[in-house]
Amino acid sequence: MDRVMKITQRQCLLALLSSVIVVICVFIGITMNLTTLYDENFDHMGIRTFCMFTVNSNILAALSMLLCIPYTIDGLRTGDYYLPDWVVVLMHISVTAVSLTFLISLCILAPVKGFVLIFTGSRFFLHGVCPVLSILTFCCYIRSHKIRLWESFLPLIPVFLYALVYLIMVVFIGEENGGWNDFYGFATRLPLWIPVVSILPLTYGIAALLRWGHNTCCQKSRERDVEFYRQAYGDTDLVYSVAEMARSRKKELRSDGGIVIPTRLIGYLIQNSSDHMEPQEAYRRYFEVFLEEA
Repeated sequence: MDRVMKITQRQCLLALLSSVIVVICVFIGITMNLTTLYDENFDHMGIRTFCMFTVNSNILAALSMLLCIPYTIDGLRTGDYYLPDWVVVLMHISVTAVSLTFLISLCILAPVKGFVLIFTGSRFFLHGVCPVLSILTFCCYIRSHKIRLWESFLPLIPVFLYALVYLIMVVFIGEENGGWNDFYGFATRLPLWIPVVSILPLTYGIAALLRWGHNTCCQKSRERDVEFYRQAYGDTDLVYSVAEMARSRKKELRSDGGIVIPTRLIGYLIQNSSDHMEPQEAYRRYFEVFLEEA
């Protein structure tokens, strides 16, 4: 039992560290842009930095990682790591956005402006560190909710909205009339129809790939836990197994605070036992034994 809890807490710690680093790096990158009033290689410095999809996508990623932090801290404290479904979905949306930023920087901007220029300064954080860490965190350290097929279309929304604004400001209004210059080169370096017909399919491809990576990690993690419970408690009485879980967790956590019942883990025990026990009865047994050991 200790092994599962320790693996869970290690995932919490890695998710916590990655989330904190992403939040800090986004803050540093945006602050650098805001305090740089002029850059000969980039027009959008100062307050105009918020015109860039790079900045907006990284802010969204930082927000989702910030929401993840209290749940990882709670997971370290209780040994029961769980994020609400909507937080995981928001992370999927934001990680898709920064992954798109990373690919555009790597495949379109870097060949034109140079890899050193695109991945140094504030771009080191916003084009490189934050997207890579966000992808790693979402696919490897978040396992409480598997992304459903229909949810993989949600990341298209922020990309579509930004693309619409960019099209209006660059093509229909134009820089000479107070709009934006074509800083991504989608209207001047490429025929306009290419980005129009390719951006959303590319975004969905990224979202689908991230969904596959995340769900695969979730499934393997759950199968690993189930196998451990099967080996440890496969031939024992379910009442005894739940009691042992409570004793083990009380000993490991050494918590004088409130009791957190690991409902997901108890569910694994019930699913992989030949004994019949209602979940509510198992929760009550866990609670009683935990109090007895206090």
